Amino acid sequence: MAEPLHCYRCGGSLERLTLPLSRLDECPSCGVQLHVCRMCVHYAPSKPKQCDEDDALEVRDKRTPNFCDYFTPSAQAFSGGEAAADRDARERLAALFGDAAASAAAKDAPKKKPSPEDIARQQAEALFKK
Repeated sequence: MAEPLHCYRCGGSLERLTLPLSRLDECPSCGVQLHVCRMCVHYAPSKPKQCDEDDALEVRDKRTPNFCDYFTPSAQAFSGGEAAADRDARERLAALFGDAAASAAAKDAPKKKPSPEDIARQQAEALFKK
């Protein structure tokens, strides 16, 4: 039996998703997209392209969805390091500026992907502010 998959970012279970992961699949817990280099068995931060598959095309942003033919989700993608670093940064922010800064940072924490309507509204607002 294969090892269960967990989100590379939050560690949430991905057992409800069907394999192979589609390019548009998102983590049910944190909403991050999953067909990304950081979620792949070939992700190798110590390599020049950060990938141990020599024939794979280089992907600059390892956290954005891509069309890599070598993508295979990794059961070991979640290390907890990102979550711990995020928690540590929020604690240091709270120590420096108090709880108001920490609550503002919590408001800016990653959220679900905005809807197409929200994106269109933001683009229209930006266009008319110029």
